Amino acid sequence: MKSAAAILTSFLFIISAHAQYYLRGEVRDEKNNLLSNARIVLHSTNYIYSSGSSGSFGIMTTKRIDSITISLDGYQSLSVKLETAKYHSLVLKTLFTSANLQKNRLLSFTRNLKPGERRNWTVGTETYNSLLENDFVQADKYPETGFSINTDKASYSNVRRFLNMNTTVPPDAVRTEELLNYFSFKYLAPPRDSIFGFHSYVTECPWNKTNQLLSLHISARKLDPEKIPPSNLVFLIDVSGSMDMPNRLPLLKSAFTLLVNNLRDKDTISIVVYGSTIGVWLQPTSGKEKEKIRKSIEELYPGGSTPGESGIRTAYTVAKSQFIKGGNNRVILATDGDFNVGQTSDDELEKLITLHQQSGIYLTCLGVGMGNYKDSKLEVLAKKGNGNFAYLDNEREAEKVLVKELTQTLYSVADNAFLNIEFNPDVVKQYRLIGFDNKWKALVDSVNDLDGGEVGSGHSMIALFEIDPVFTAGLPAANNANLAKINVRYKLPNDTLQRITSYRCLYAVTPFNSLPSTYRFASSVAMFAALLKDSKYARTYSWSEVIKLASESADEQDAIQQEFITNIEKAKKIYGRERKRKKSN
Repeated sequence: MKSAAAILTSFLFIISAHAQYYLRGEVRDEKNNLLSNARIVLHSTNYIYSSGSSGSFGIMTTKRIDSITISLDGYQSLSVKLETAKYHSLVLKTLFTSANLQKNRLLSFTRNLKPGERRNWTVGTETYNSLLENDFVQADKYPETGFSINTDKASYSNVRRFLNMNTTVPPDAVRTEELLNYFSFKYLAPPRDSIFGFHSYVTECPWNKTNQLLSLHISARKLDPEKIPPSNLVFLIDVSGSMDMPNRLPLLKSAFTLLVNNLRDKDTISIVVYGSTIGVWLQPTSGKEKEKIRKSIEELYPGGSTPGESGIRTAYTVAKSQFIKGGNNRVILATDGDFNVGQTSDDELEKLITLHQQSGIYLTCLGVGMGNYKDSKLEVLAKKGNGNFAYLDNEREAEKVLVKELTQTLYSVADNAFLNIEFNPDVVKQYRLIGFDNKWKALVDSVNDLDGGEVGSGHSMIALFEIDPVFTAGLPAANNANLAKINVRYKLPNDTLQRITSYRCLYAVTPFNSLPSTYRFASSVAMFAALLKDSKYARTYSWSEVIKLASESADEQDAIQQEFITNIEKAKKIYGRERKRKKSN
């Protein structure tokens, strides 16, 4: 009998130890307004959650009483101990300083890595965010790193523009992850019950034979076309004098006309313009009235200054007035980014967008033009606006972004998505994340955060890590050893809970020439980016070797991949000429 009682007591203890409770509540401001997208850290696990679009939250915990810290741009942080048996209404107080609004966000983050252990990168003076390339870190000291998952592709088409102009590319204009994002890598559907699917390969590193390359392929679920929610779209179009060039306003008019052709009757379109006039050019109109919308676009004309701030405020006001609960509410800003009236610095624009971030309205930025194109401004606005960013250098690119990849561009399947990877130090000595380089200002800021991204329907991306494996008695780890554990944290659109999808990478080395062509091609893209950036990791190979690798791995039926080979050949001529000039000097 005593034995049975002891067993029962132990059983109840085990159940108690693994019991699950929920912290439930809502986040409000001092005026009793609900606050969405507030960042919530659960102290018992250090996991990060957020309040949903309704301002409420529900967090699973193993404790009856647990502590959380809530933070949100523009408000004082709040740390509090909560009981799971109660529903809590928590109030954040407004900050009377803009300091918190201007916190710098990270694209990647290695836990516990000190600023002094990062390598400084020489930066230019153009209006591109100054970047610091990720360096190798020791896996035994810093096994965890992470990065934002997003669908931004602007860097590739901007790089192409420079090469077509027969000129070198500013190093800070080269964002490797966006070059990789640009290509439609073979889509691998996730499991039916998951938003994300994963595949990985380990092979020898093509530019450093003593190291290895981890390719991580991430695919997002495709929305059922019949279930895509109605859209409330506000076209915010720059019609200022600087847009009076063939590759600016005329290109945008063509781009938006292409988009209109794909509207459904249940979609709503509004047009806001800013330039010599600021205001609503087209009142909210059903997607059924395509001819009316096309006519309104065709009648746009350029002139005046660039009061971007006022245009943004007006567009959000219109978007809020037509807000569709559970729908796709989005402002599409199209500009060369040259805001010269009102709030014009990146920090001021960042603050303005942050104030609208909590409204449940996404922001897509389309950049055009050359000469005074402001990449840094548009990148900041898109990231602060929970949205994405593309650069249109020609009508074919407009068709790619707004027609062929429409659902990726405009329809989100996951918000605030970021990936965390923890390497096994018994297998990996050191590692380097390729791309996702951070702004210099973000790395020196002591209050920065990892910036989660919006993931569009059917997005397929490849992330690359160069790894230095551990050798024991002259041999690497055995095949199928645990290489790394991956967690992707995200929330569903209009949902309150942060969710986690996990994946375990196994250490199984595949010879490089035996890799599927998709992964060999991705390697050539990374090598191309490193040469453009004049990276110290690109000292061991030439443009000709990149051309050879891309030519052998590119899909012959894929025009975009074939064009990439042409772009490498252009770069070889341009940078070869620059090298000769330097030698002659």
